[in-house]
Amino acid sequence: MNRVLPLKCRRTSSEDTLARYMRDVRKFPLLDKETEAELARRWRDRRDPEAAKQLVGSHQRLVVKIARQYRGYGLVLGDLISEGNIGLMQAVDKFDHERGFRLSTYAMWWIRAAISDYVLRSSSLVRTVTNEHRKKLFFNLRRLKAKVQPMDDGALSPSGVTAIAGELGVPESEIVLMDRHLGMPDLSLNAPAGGESGLTWQDFLVDNSQNQEADLIETDEQDKRRALLADALAGLSDRERYILTERRLKDDPPHLADLGQHYGISRERVRQIEVRAFEKLKETLRNAALACGMTEQLCA
Repeated sequence: MNRVLPLKCRRTSSEDTLARYMRDVRKFPLLDKETEAELARRWRDRRDPEAAKQLVGSHQRLVVKIARQYRGYGLVLGDLISEGNIGLMQAVDKFDHERGFRLSTYAMWWIRAAISDYVLRSSSLVRTVTNEHRKKLFFNLRRLKAKVQPMDDGALSPSGVTAIAGELGVPESEIVLMDRHLGMPDLSLNAPAGGESGLTWQDFLVDNSQNQEADLIETDEQDKRRALLADALAGLSDRERYILTERRLKDDPPHLADLGQHYGISRERVRQIEVRAFEKLKETLRNAALACGMTEQLCA
């Protein structure tokens, strides 16, 4: 379904880009009920991409309108619109015009759900939104706080907490906790750390992992080990290779008696074959490593 999206809102905060996007959106006419139903039938019955394109394009104004309502969460409007478009495409795909309602009514739920999910995934407060109470508070607390104490930008008053708890049906302790989290501004790791050093906060983060050069060297050495081992195993007989692989290269090796029963020989004979095959393998690996200038540690 995503291949029929007529327009893409570039993920940027540029007002010029958004203005151009809105001009493109307005090229799609609003649909009357009969035209909308006909396009819905064409998409449902024939999977006509042009019909889906018209349905999506004519409702992208609705996506922009809903996306603007989520700008208070510090996210780029273009990102919100893009997520809302995903919800709109899902709505078009599942829309049944025969139920009697318009696509805009049906699509509003899908658009809001897609944007809300994106806000929860992208917000720095996502770890605090762990249950339905907190999810409800996350999306409604700012609005209700402005209503109960419009002149106070600080913490909620006890009376305000009580009022909001009654309206949303959530515990007062959850309201106090979410109010504290929402009152903490996000800090960028690219912000100056202070002083005249020119350092940012991210410069003080410690990375304990190996650098890229060490990772590349380690990967290259492992590839060479595997290639040498494969060539060395190829020089063994089928029985030697099978016994050595089972006994030395598996996490849970079988007993000598089990392998002896497999080949119809004694367990002591299996042990002798294993030891001989292992010595042959070591010698082959050692010679190959020396021939290509590699350290004998590869054969250890």
